[in-house]
Amino acid sequence: MKKNDIYQITIEDIGNDGEGIGRIDGMAVFVKDTVMGDVAKIKIVKAKKNYAYGRLEELIKPSPFRVEPICENARRCGGCAIMHMSYEKQLDYKWNKVKNCLERIGGLTDVASIMEPVYGMDKPYNYRNKMQFPVGLDKDGKVQIGFYAGRTHSIIDLECCHIGHPVNDYLVKHLRGWLQKWQDKTGKFIYDEEKHQGFVRHILTRVGFVTGELMVCVVVNGDSLEAGRKVASEIAVVENELKAIIEQAVKEYNLNQAYATKDYFLEIKFTSLSININKDKTNRILGDKCVTLYGQDYISDYIGAIKFNISPLSFYQVNPVQTKVLYDKAVEYAGLTGQEIVWDMYCGIGTISLCLAKKAKKVYGVEIVSQAIEDAKENAKINEIDNTEFFCGKAEEVVPGFYRGADNSGKHPDVIVVDPPRKGCDSVLLDTIDEMAPKRLVYVSCDPATLARDVKILVEKGFEVGKVAVVDQFGHSGHVESVLLLSREE
Repeated sequence: MKKNDIYQITIEDIGNDGEGIGRIDGMAVFVKDTVMGDVAKIKIVKAKKNYAYGRLEELIKPSPFRVEPICENARRCGGCAIMHMSYEKQLDYKWNKVKNCLERIGGLTDVASIMEPVYGMDKPYNYRNKMQFPVGLDKDGKVQIGFYAGRTHSIIDLECCHIGHPVNDYLVKHLRGWLQKWQDKTGKFIYDEEKHQGFVRHILTRVGFVTGELMVCVVVNGDSLEAGRKVASEIAVVENELKAIIEQAVKEYNLNQAYATKDYFLEIKFTSLSININKDKTNRILGDKCVTLYGQDYISDYIGAIKFNISPLSFYQVNPVQTKVLYDKAVEYAGLTGQEIVWDMYCGIGTISLCLAKKAKKVYGVEIVSQAIEDAKENAKINEIDNTEFFCGKAEEVVPGFYRGADNSGKHPDVIVVDPPRKGCDSVLLDTIDEMAPKRLVYVSCDPATLARDVKILVEKGFEVGKVAVVDQFGHSGHVESVLLLSREE
């Protein structure tokens, strides 16, 4: 098998990122844009020793699970890798993805018997409350706002995104014209990633699905929205124009009755405008500093009855409806009666901590991002929750320090909750969890492979897996969230 060879292949499975998997002479071939059951003609684009990548050339016989994506850019865009798969099959794929990882990597047996049915969305569109739009120029100097094509930094210029809140469609339309004006005027208003020149790099938006509050944050390669070396008065013109453009877009959205019959329609209130300063030559979208230009430093939203203030830098789950499902399941697995001491590792702005605190005696939260800890403390305050305490630092360093300190009274956990980043838990933290010996451990995961790896270690330490729930937070992508309950005898 070599590059540019043409084959007919039957897709038998789906990979971690949603790509189809077939076999040629026993070798696995990964083919994007295919679905289990497809019979397709493919071209080999990369051949390795034990596997290969192919490109879909022609669909010979479509799978019964294949559907027509509602987005015309679905195949090119890197955001919705499996929009061509029926939603029912997406849920089945994600449930099996978690199951297979726990069996293959985690070494568990009969996993299906402890797994709940998958928790899917009633409406798997327009669910995202956060969007990050890269900004660039095409070869003719025209402004592009959209998303990166899969595995590239080539921007696909979009008029509409079917998984984001629809107010973004209005914002993008108006911002594109405004950015073009200043690019034409200055010649360097739009950031050039290769040359590391220009100013506007990304547009970030957040929408409160309960409050209707809107945040717009412009990521800039500079200390302000200056268009080159302009005088202060012109900087003010740029900022005032931007505010007016956003207000116009919001007004159009609120007046458009096309959305009035849909459940996600809510009158939008333009609440916060800021810039984020990122002067580094990096793939990281956000820098460490934000400057508010208009309104508040944050927007507010709710998970159930708990209110959260969310800044541009805050980690907050992007799917508010399914986040409540996810956190309710975590609280259920924690089995709280009001008498428990709970440690919440990787607590972020306190989302899970505050949900737990409603039913616990005391909750301790740990998070490495200092601003997130300040937000967590403020979120506890605004909800009048006084049985929480938050610590800043790496969980694997902070927790042993407090737990093994001279006075650890009142800190011995009945329940530990972990919600780590995609890389999973640090091995030192897993050792500390073992030492702390909680009655129950609730593991919230965004990556079933690292979840399974950590579960295998915990089982070897004496924990037993009791329940598993799979929650679809990211419809039409290959990503999945899960909650797993572990326990052990004292």
